Amino acid sequence: MGKTTYVRKNMVKEIAQSFSEKNPQVKQWLAKLQSKERNSFNLYRFCQWARKTPTQLLALKENPASKEAEFLLDRFVADDKTGFKDSVKFVIINSVKSFFKHNYCDLSRACGVISLVKVRPYNKPSKENLRKLWTWALNPRDKSIITFICSTSVCKETLLRLKWKHLEENWEKADLPCVNIPGELLKGHNIGRYRGVRQITFLTPEAKRDLINYREWIEAKLHRKLGPEDNIFLETYAPYPPMKYGRLGTLIWRLSREAGVPFSAHDARRHVQTCLEEVRTSENWIRKIKGRKCRGEEAPYSQPAIEQLREKFREAAPLLEFTSERPPQVPKEVLERIEALEKERAQIRKEWRLRKAENIEIPPPPQTNEEEDCGEDFKQINETELLQYLKDGWAIEYRLSDGKVIIKR
Repeated sequence: MGKTTYVRKNMVKEIAQSFSEKNPQVKQWLAKLQSKERNSFNLYRFCQWARKTPTQLLALKENPASKEAEFLLDRFVADDKTGFKDSVKFVIINSVKSFFKHNYCDLSRACGVISLVKVRPYNKPSKENLRKLWTWALNPRDKSIITFICSTSVCKETLLRLKWKHLEENWEKADLPCVNIPGELLKGHNIGRYRGVRQITFLTPEAKRDLINYREWIEAKLHRKLGPEDNIFLETYAPYPPMKYGRLGTLIWRLSREAGVPFSAHDARRHVQTCLEEVRTSENWIRKIKGRKCRGEEAPYSQPAIEQLREKFREAAPLLEFTSERPPQVPKEVLERIEALEKERAQIRKEWRLRKAENIEIPPPPQTNEEEDCGEDFKQINETELLQYLKDGWAIEYRLSDGKVIIKR
């Protein structure tokens, strides 16, 4: 077998392009794929190992009954001298099988099988780490990418193909804008078992805010308004072409390294799924939001269904957001206790007024055990009234998310 050829990272593109141009079957195969450069380079590495051209590989299946191609992949898996890790062999074999498949020479599914053992646990990023990652982003585009993928669960390939037309009409005015993505932009490209799949997902308020900021920033660079057919995420240098897959991968890797936060696009999807599960979203609804095929459902993408999804997403939105520290929410038991005390005081005031109207001697208010334990007065006020109450000796107990403040004395 041939010796493995190693190349520098900056030579991958050049080798992949040259390899596809010299081999018509490879060019025909790549025309059907989204990730052309990576697959072309994977097939090139296999051909170097096997000492065969793409034409010679396909010739192994001229007789459909022949299993020579399958045995070749099995030998590649068993060869310990290739210099490739199992994870690298895995992607190379997938590219080789894809090459045979799209040239109508399918291989047996049993050939070239590698069992990958997961070494590290899946990373579920915390809000603090996501906030740190977002803070390290250098410009409005990078900030928008982080909040966009952590809100929508969109894959990297899909993200780079999104156009402004995929956002709902007047999305700037919606509290949770819908992103309606056709199957052609998703895994499977709306072919075969993936036919009819759509991704119906939404932007959190902070993701919408960052997207608006980014659009204003890039339009100032372009000196024009972005139209429905423009790609959403563009490069930050003239003439501002659509962002490339490799650039996006480098951006996420760089942010992760500089912020000291382990992160990948898959972690963003895991963040969305976990938050949706915490608010008890059904599995099929999660699959819709993540752009996966729903089980046992036909045409689940009508407008009423979208509105149902939006309402469920609304429950998860506070869990999904991370760019600012939210004030602590008042525990339910505290609110219930305050409400009970207020009802008790209201009843005492009512009895006092009745006794006063009937000229009955008014005894001092009874001291309940609950009041003895509490010994404090509570009020819920607007922040605009806070200063005067603080001057009168009141203290802040809790800040509510709607701008109200609970104070005590």
